[in-house]
Amino acid sequence: MTHQRIAIYPGTFDPVTNGHLDIIGRGAQLVDRLIVAVAVNAGKGPLFELEDRVDLLQEEIRHLPEAIAARIEVRPFRSLLMRFAEECGAGLILRGLRAVSDFEYEFQMAGMNHRLNPAIETVFLMASETHQFISSRFVKEIARLGGDVGSFVSPRVVARMQRQFGAGHTPPASDPTAPTLPQLAPRAPL
Repeated sequence: MTHQRIAIYPGTFDPVTNGHLDIIGRGAQLVDRLIVAVAVNAGKGPLFELEDRVDLLQEEIRHLPEAIAARIEVRPFRSLLMRFAEECGAGLILRGLRAVSDFEYEFQMAGMNHRLNPAIETVFLMASETHQFISSRFVKEIARLGGDVGSFVSPRVVARMQRQFGAGHTPPASDPTAPTLPQLAPRAPL
């Protein structure tokens, strides 16, 4: 009897981006089964309800190549990640890294998870070059302000976001309580 390599790729996926799908597709090729675990995480104030995020992911996975999609399962979870991984029989936690700034947080999280269960390893996948800058938070902010997010998410996600924000949504002229994107400093020449 062979032992199945099962990995968990956790996140809020609010919304699922092309960067997420890149990690999902590449990660599924490394294991026998990949469980995309959609976290409740109400503290982040999600745009989409948990069930909607699960539905969006399932729809996106149906558009992946069949050999990859067949290895992927989408499941919501409301518990401690390591407890969920144990329940699923997973031996790996898959995490995507976009930039150096992600590494410190992910490194700490991996250390804490290892303390909780040293039998479950954390594996990091670097985001592909074309997806390193994409974040769900920025995608939501751009869409909320009426910008085009079509290069960051699929047309299906764009349509769902337009419905969520309202098709004719125009941002208020000056809402002092509205969150704004951080101002990025120009890069210094190498």
